[in-house]
Amino acid sequence: MAHQYIHADRENGVLTITLDDPTARNAIRPEMVSELLEEFDRFDSEPDDKVLLLTGKDPSFCAGANIRVFNQVIESHGAEGGEPPQLPWGKMEHQLGYKKDAGQAQGSLSGSVLPLRIQEIQKPTIAAINGHAMGLGLGLALSCDVRLASDQAQLSETFVRMGLVPGDGSAWQLPRLIGLSQTFLMQYTGERLDAAEAYRIGLVSRVYPHDELMPNAHELAKRMASGATYAMSLTKYLVNKSMGLDMRESMELAHSAQELARRSEDHKEAVQAFLEKRQPEFKGK
Repeated sequence: MAHQYIHADRENGVLTITLDDPTARNAIRPEMVSELLEEFDRFDSEPDDKVLLLTGKDPSFCAGANIRVFNQVIESHGAEGGEPPQLPWGKMEHQLGYKKDAGQAQGSLSGSVLPLRIQEIQKPTIAAINGHAMGLGLGLALSCDVRLASDQAQLSETFVRMGLVPGDGSAWQLPRLIGLSQTFLMQYTGERLDAAEAYRIGLVSRVYPHDELMPNAHELAKRMASGATYAMSLTKYLVNKSMGLDMRESMELAHSAQELARRSEDHKEAVQAFLEKRQPEFKGK
């Protein structure tokens, strides 16, 4: 299916989505949001799609939200009741008192729906960060299960530079990935991290020379797609849910997931392949 701002390629069970808006360094615009959501829905429902690989057309991964739409958002906001308290947290409590239309709260213009949608994809996801991943662009990468980076990658929480807060889910993601101190440092300053520093603090799993990023990313995605993806999906559910549970609750959840895994065709195939001394042929079922 042809799109204007993304490319979607399917091969060997891997869906590779490439953000492609070179005039804006692949920044998120409303049309791109619609195209991505369409492909994400198709990916979740297509049995032959096993792994999602998300990247951007060189030289950028994603520059964040398209700033040209910011004025539209600003101009659309009128006065919203009485003057709230002056301190930020007081204003926040005041703001939360307003009942918002659900569509408005989603912030569709800024694309803030995308990180949560990626987080909720029920199959393995990989971000291949080939260049600048800024603001919302970094949020897209953080929502993927695995992050690989080019040695030319630059990562930044740029929201504060625009007088904004990280509304893309990174206030939830980053503390779990790199701890509070590193999170506040990134989000208070908006400083750029190079690939080596991102690897050091745990933002990315591997760093490759730029020309080797996509071949290695495709190889990993292909290897995962040929594996027991039904068990991977259950593992993703278990890990995400366990982040809010104690160990006993997590193990109870794992027991239920294991019961489903034991009844899967993939498990039966793995056992049979072991007995027959051959490589298993998983179907993701």
